[in-house]
Amino acid sequence: MNSNGHISKSPFPIPVSEMRERYLKLYTGAVNDVLRFNYQMHATSLPAAFAPLREKMKLAGMAFTVKGGPDITTEGEFEMRAEMLEALHEDSVVVWDCTGDMVTSQWGEVMTMAAMKIGCRGAIVNGIRDTMALLDLGFPIFHKYKANTGMLGRFRMYHYQKPILMGEVIVNPGDWLFGDVDGAISIPQAIAYDVLIAAEKLLFKEDEIRIMVESGMKPTDVVKNGGYF
Repeated sequence: MNSNGHISKSPFPIPVSEMRERYLKLYTGAVNDVLRFNYQMHATSLPAAFAPLREKMKLAGMAFTVKGGPDITTEGEFEMRAEMLEALHEDSVVVWDCTGDMVTSQWGEVMTMAAMKIGCRGAIVNGIRDTMALLDLGFPIFHKYKANTGMLGRFRMYHYQKPILMGEVIVNPGDWLFGDVDGAISIPQAIAYDVLIAAEKLLFKEDEIRIMVESGMKPTDVVKNGGYF
């Protein structure tokens, strides 16, 4: 149990911290290929509009899900937001289903600071503000847009740590999230470790293919030798 009272036992064969380190050495295309070809899973990528705040930002961790939407009511909103932040756990990635909102910013500087204190490793959310401060903090954020419009009285959280729908993808609390410059992807918790192993092997295979291509081998011969494009 960590200092925030959250259970820190890993649901994977290795510590979550090691999972993160190894996933961060991968790229999302390789993980997507493993899910499609090894598991016949074709709906794992979050909507392509989610992009990292900076191209080199990558995130990896266990999904902490939030659901909200456009709403003008404000009663209890601050309290619920604070409770959500306290419920975040180490090595989590907070992911927001914003029910199509494209007006308000749901994430900013102070929320980022609170999340970082708990050990949260990133956020996936529609709108952000306080962008310069976020850049200084270096916290990995995947977003659709920037807006100076705060969410109070315009958008509110409905609940958290329940399954959410991100485009075509159902994300459950504890699923594995991984993102890089090519977007974010969700991996069911039950297979996240096995996908890691397969993706690492795929990277070694791709190194072999690069060597074949660099040697001047014809593309058809690359394929005959087990390669692909």
